[in-house]
Amino acid sequence: MAEDSFDVVVIGGGPGGYVCAIKAAQLGLKTACIEKRGALGGTCLNVGCIPSKALLTSSHKYAEAAHDFAAHGIKVGKLDLDLKTMMDRKNKVVGDLTKGVEFLFKKNKVTYLKGTGKLLGGGKIEVSGEKAQAVSAKSIIIATGSDVTPLPGVAIDEKQIVSSTGALSLEKVPEHLVVIGGGVIGLEMGSVWLRLGAKVTVVEFLDRIVPSIDTEVSTQFQRVLTKQGMTFKLGTKVTSAKSAKGKVTLSLEPAKGGAKEELVADAVLVAIGRKPYTEGLGLDTAGVALDEKGRIKTDHHFQTNVPGIYAIGDVIAGPMLAHKAEEEGVAIAEMLAGQAGHVNYETVPNIVYTWPELASVGKSEDELKAAGVDYKIGKFPFLANSRAKANADTDGLVKLIADAKTDRLLGAHVLGPDAGTLIHECVMAMEFHASAEDVARAFHGHPTFNEAIKEAALAIFSKAIHI
Repeated sequence: MAEDSFDVVVIGGGPGGYVCAIKAAQLGLKTACIEKRGALGGTCLNVGCIPSKALLTSSHKYAEAAHDFAAHGIKVGKLDLDLKTMMDRKNKVVGDLTKGVEFLFKKNKVTYLKGTGKLLGGGKIEVSGEKAQAVSAKSIIIATGSDVTPLPGVAIDEKQIVSSTGALSLEKVPEHLVVIGGGVIGLEMGSVWLRLGAKVTVVEFLDRIVPSIDTEVSTQFQRVLTKQGMTFKLGTKVTSAKSAKGKVTLSLEPAKGGAKEELVADAVLVAIGRKPYTEGLGLDTAGVALDEKGRIKTDHHFQTNVPGIYAIGDVIAGPMLAHKAEEEGVAIAEMLAGQAGHVNYETVPNIVYTWPELASVGKSEDELKAAGVDYKIGKFPFLANSRAKANADTDGLVKLIADAKTDRLLGAHVLGPDAGTLIHECVMAMEFHASAEDVARAFHGHPTFNEAIKEAALAIFSKAIHI
């Protein structure tokens, strides 16, 4: 096999990997990216973030037509759901974007190697795929992402018992969908099928949904989803699943022990989390160390214990978020080019794309209380926001938390319309160590949803005006 030599080889073409490869090439490094899927963009673009958002948008429009248009004076006849067209649109969105990433590779002169990469040691990588070959690199970056975490006793067949991948491609709306896991993926996909007519029951092992989110905001979020028709069984674990005659029977029992029960569904979504994808990479051969959770160990510069081998994204410690992986990809590319790459993990936003959306950045009240930090809170409901009132989108609130002594913004939590967009005002404010007063005294156009953030900031150091 002929061997090509590069400055940088990235294994994995997901958000972290392809962004890293493009940035490295832009900085003058001869770069290649190995991806086995046959399409760039990783889980996020192909079977995650992007297709789920396409379906969330389509299903939201369907639900609005079914339930909300009349109040606006818009009369519609009997609604019909063309699920195939909805899925075709989702697939086109994905296809267009994956082709777009491939175009960016060509534009920036990144060599795209289709196949599976395996470390051989000594800076060498075996690529098996369309064309078997060996490549070498001064620097190797592992960006292989994550995979679905399996649940013992519940075998995924991607037909009736599905992962997030299967949930994106169901051929019909199930009468009853049971979602195992009350996290981001489960609630987003549950929302899609709830809007399209399914009964949705969420079974969560813990006693609350989205446990990483501020408890007060999470509790209100559950109330909103319940009002929409979603049912929750909290503090409950699933011990087994049996499929027969088009139905799935789940065995449940209280997480803390107690009487068992059964739950029958037409489809089951297993969404209990994700695990780092490290299988078949040759980590043992290269001597790359893992931590107790199966993640690749790295230092603050993404360096593994093996010189010349780095890792970023879901495969290392930290939140499994596409934008976190992207920032790490840019940072390591800059470092390898002799620049000072940096990632501020204190300002990584977390977003749930239901409607209303839920977004947060920084510390929750729970975390600050546990750490003994003296803090102040400002809250403002969207019910009192003029744009939300005009749009009939009044569910939710803004909750800001600042240091009691310095007024520096420590955390922001938004449950409401376009929360995923609104949170970035707070991300930027926190990036520059802004105070609540800084946010409150900055102009906020009227009428906008952003005014709710201004009012919550006002509530911290003074008083909110419109409530």
